[in-house]
Amino acid sequence: MRLAIITVGKTHSGKTIFARTLERGLPNSLMIDQDNHAEFINTFYNTLQPKQGPNTLKYAVSQTIVDYAVNQTNLHLIISNSNRKQKDRSDLLKQFHDKGFISILVHFNFPDHILQTRVTESQRTTNILRSASNFEEVLNRQQTDTLKEEVLDPKEGEADHLFVVEDNEEVESVIQRIIRITQ
Repeated sequence: MRLAIITVGKTHSGKTIFARTLERGLPNSLMIDQDNHAEFINTFYNTLQPKQGPNTLKYAVSQTIVDYAVNQTNLHLIISNSNRKQKDRSDLLKQFHDKGFISILVHFNFPDHILQTRVTESQRTTNILRSASNFEEVLNRQQTDTLKEEVLDPKEGEADHLFVVEDNEEVESVIQRIIRITQ
């Protein structure tokens, strides 16, 4: 039995910290974080980046890594990126279901005022950004995107399991519940 854990949420909601912590606590697991792919591309292949529109190069690199991990390893996978568009999430979940994974969505649903404070105080590198100069711009775009019909919060039944994190205090209990699924 393999798990595919997919985080969902806006910038600075805690997805990456959660994924790293879960990776340390869940034996035989791998975190795949698109921010790492973005930084790699921005550092070494910036001239290949699309000037506007979707970051198709980053998505291709991420998909290649996911495909390799799915087909060439027996690891549980922790996919850490925003995953806010329902169709994109659905496509990813289908890929995992087709390979026999148990799917888990972890939705980081923090109020925007908390995220605004976090991005204002952030010391995080902006090397991962392509079309924004700072994380405040990213959050503003994500807040606007929330009004688009394709950007939907996850709902029960979309995956085998759904956890919603609305407070930092809930993170450890969600991690423990995910680990118990493997036992």
